[in-house]
Amino acid sequence: MSRRFPLNALRVFEAVARLENFTRAAEELGMTQTAVSYQIKILEDYLGDRLFIRKPRALQLTECGQNLLPKVADAFQLLSEAVQSARGTADELLEIHSTPTFASHWLARHLGDFQLQHPNIAVRLVRHTGHDSMDPPPTDVAIRIAAKPWDDLVCHPLIRLTYTPMLTPSLAERIGGVREPDDLMKLPWISNGKGFWQDWFKAAGLDKLPIREMHLDASGALDLEANAAIAGHGVAMLSPFLFSGELASGRLIQPFDICLGDAKTYWLCYQPGRRNTAKIRAFSNWIQAALAREMETIPGHVALPSTNA
Repeated sequence: MSRRFPLNALRVFEAVARLENFTRAAEELGMTQTAVSYQIKILEDYLGDRLFIRKPRALQLTECGQNLLPKVADAFQLLSEAVQSARGTADELLEIHSTPTFASHWLARHLGDFQLQHPNIAVRLVRHTGHDSMDPPPTDVAIRIAAKPWDDLVCHPLIRLTYTPMLTPSLAERIGGVREPDDLMKLPWISNGKGFWQDWFKAAGLDKLPIREMHLDASGALDLEANAAIAGHGVAMLSPFLFSGELASGRLIQPFDICLGDAKTYWLCYQPGRRNTAKIRAFSNWIQAALAREMETIPGHVALPSTNA
């Protein structure tokens, strides 16, 4: 690399662009604001183009700056990982952001196996309830749900769930048992939209049923809907995969084998620049293999093809 290559200026540029502020970048880097401005000028002179549009209350990247930032950020991440690897760091921390129900009803119950296989990797599991489309890229990895992958992330398809009505044995006994699909019309409904229930009844061979009001609508939060069903408040449309433990213990029953999918996929996501990070590769390979094995044991579910990180 030529001595004229402005490596230090690139480091300053990444900090200014990330923090969107010269003063905060100077504080982070331990430099004066004047020195930060000088390094940005060096880089702009080297490139022959401006990187920032300086406004009174804002700092905006030019088109040149927007094109430069992603690669520079990835490069510094790779350099950091290379130095960490060279130092022989014994322990690493893997931060996993996950949807709440998947985190509590599958991931938390199986992470012990991952840590037995990789004792040098500590795990921080974060239950995430935000809107994935508005989220910043994950620090390490994230489990997200969507119909298609995100363009700016590496996305491995993990599972596609199916759903079916579930309720407590005692609630079924109140109406003399649930033997036919239309028996569910006698009970309060929990969860999902009315359309999903109508689709399920149609799949069960019942086309013309009245639309009912939800007894409880938790906006798709399956763990809340399941807890309401376990408390006996109604019938919930739940995943046999995620709630296999509740079915096995008898806390919930699944009266019918009819299951419907919602066309959404659970994805394992991470930034492209992290694809060769050892801890991410290890977790990606583990979770895909673990899910594939378990999905084979759940009726009505199909494991998605495993892909290496």
